[in-house]
Amino acid sequence: MPPVAVRILHPEAGPDAGPLTRRLAEARSRIADRHRRGFMAVGASDVQIVSGRPDERSFGDRLRGQVDPGGGPCGLVVLGSGAIPLATAADRRAFVATASGDDRTALANNRFSADVVAIARVETLPAIPDLPGDNALPRWLEEVAGYRVDDLRRRWRLSFDLDGPLDLVLLGETLGGGGREGAVSDSTVADRLAAVRAIATDRRAELLLAGRTSASTLGWLEHHAAARVRAWVEERGLRAASRLAQASDPAADPRLGGTSGLAPSAGRAPTSILGLLLDRDGPGSLGTHLARFADAAIVDTRVLLAHRLGADETGWPPAEDRFASDLLLAEAVADPWLRVLTASAAAASIPILLGGHTLVGPGVRLVVAGPPRRTRWR
Repeated sequence: MPPVAVRILHPEAGPDAGPLTRRLAEARSRIADRHRRGFMAVGASDVQIVSGRPDERSFGDRLRGQVDPGGGPCGLVVLGSGAIPLATAADRRAFVATASGDDRTALANNRFSADVVAIARVETLPAIPDLPGDNALPRWLEEVAGYRVDDLRRRWRLSFDLDGPLDLVLLGETLGGGGREGAVSDSTVADRLAAVRAIATDRRAELLLAGRTSASTLGWLEHHAAARVRAWVEERGLRAASRLAQASDPAADPRLGGTSGLAPSAGRAPTSILGLLLDRDGPGSLGTHLARFADAAIVDTRVLLAHRLGADETGWPPAEDRFASDLLLAEAVADPWLRVLTASAAAASIPILLGGHTLVGPGVRLVVAGPPRRTRWR
């Protein structure tokens, strides 16, 4: 079998990083080392953690640096240091098995929003474009590179990704250390988490889920939450829909089933129904609006930021602000709009959780059912 290399990309905290960003980097570093040992144990021949300070390089550029176009047959597994913290040995073995194959195949944890991708026969890849992130890699492999791409999206645990410190709280960790204006505390969000969990068990209550959630998450809630569930599903594929990952004419590409010859959609700017309400009434109206619809709410604020500022995250409030907002620490958020939004959620008459894709996706299971056993992810 061709040898398999594993590259775990680990962004270090920059010199000016805030306490929440540093806390996240430390957790990701710990998980990266666990992945290093885990992939070696299931047969990968070359496993490295590739660390570096944040810079302007794209994911595609970083990936090119890990591929030797003149090398012999070989496979590659690439993942972020915060990816799949709940993975088992069997999960890692599946990625190594795909990467060691003789055919041009790939395997992702989720083809529509990838955090880990295994690629066989990397020496046959065409020139890799400057993909903005790993989420779009499976689409590029299928539409442009001509690979057969499978995924493991039915294994929900493989969709859980450490996007921010809130995800550590969902896993059962307690945050600590110094904060921007004092001690970092997760007590407020922990209280709201407990309150949302209680609402989910009340058959007379209603729970609202807003953002990039999925049919599988909603199906799980139907079976495991007593409360009625209201869902606003918006902007799925927000980070995976890079034009660089798409065939030049998908509608006419017979591999994709397109025979009409119609031109592909010109695309739309990210748009949110809740975002439109906030445009009209201001970010301070968030709590009031959500209380009209449900007894508790779980909201993907990245959709709201994309609605307001566009899909490019470089134009959003910095990571430290987003992380503080996720923990409902309004006083630690410097961006005025996001600070008011966070304060409104924290002071609302119903419990509200704010976060990203992990929160409204696989994290919902941990919101409702509680954190996994610590031995499963440490």
